[in-house]
Amino acid sequence: MSRKKLERFRDNEIVTNVVQEGKAAFEANIGKWSEAQFKNTNDIVIELGCGRGEYTVGLAENISNKNFIGVDIKGARIWIGSQYAIENKLNNVAFLRTQINLLDKHFAQNELSEIWITFPDPRPKDGDEKRRLTSPRFMEMYKTLLKKDGWVKFKTDNTALFNYTLEVLADEIKVRNLIHTHDLYNSVYMDEHFGVKTKYENLFYEKGELIKYLKFQFEY
Repeated sequence: MSRKKLERFRDNEIVTNVVQEGKAAFEANIGKWSEAQFKNTNDIVIELGCGRGEYTVGLAENISNKNFIGVDIKGARIWIGSQYAIENKLNNVAFLRTQINLLDKHFAQNELSEIWITFPDPRPKDGDEKRRLTSPRFMEMYKTLLKKDGWVKFKTDNTALFNYTLEVLADEIKVRNLIHTHDLYNSVYMDEHFGVKTKYENLFYEKGELIKYLKFQFEY
């Protein structure tokens, strides 16, 4: 392991805006993230597979009355967003280092107001369908964790994954208020994102890839 990674891991062990195994908050925050982590009662928004946390901190900079949590298993990547939040005094930002399939071990039912899924691994092989973050398996978990009026928002450059997700929402998961576009930046929805782009989104966009976007609420 490189020296840089080791230094980042040591920082993550010290800072309070990174919650990971070995810290009391890793198990204690469930059901009370706003009060325990952020010392308020604001809504919680999470970003799945947040990587460096560009979306997590970008949204937090624009929406001060909500709490934002980036979720990823890669500690060295989370470190980047964590340090940015500290340096810019973004007290409404935290990062949870865990596997996404364990979300229900860290959040209680109806605890979240919004879930962002930003440029996940498309996992194109048929045998990997259950590992796609927009598969029915994950959708059912999101439904449990979201408040009744909560939103799921999804961005990708991958047309096959986007179309697969639309099929899941049409055939297997009951939703309402679904909107979608195959070209976000030439749509009426672009202002919802405050111009925030991830590193990989910029790469895809510069190569001419259209950015797909959808959002919906679950039908209960």
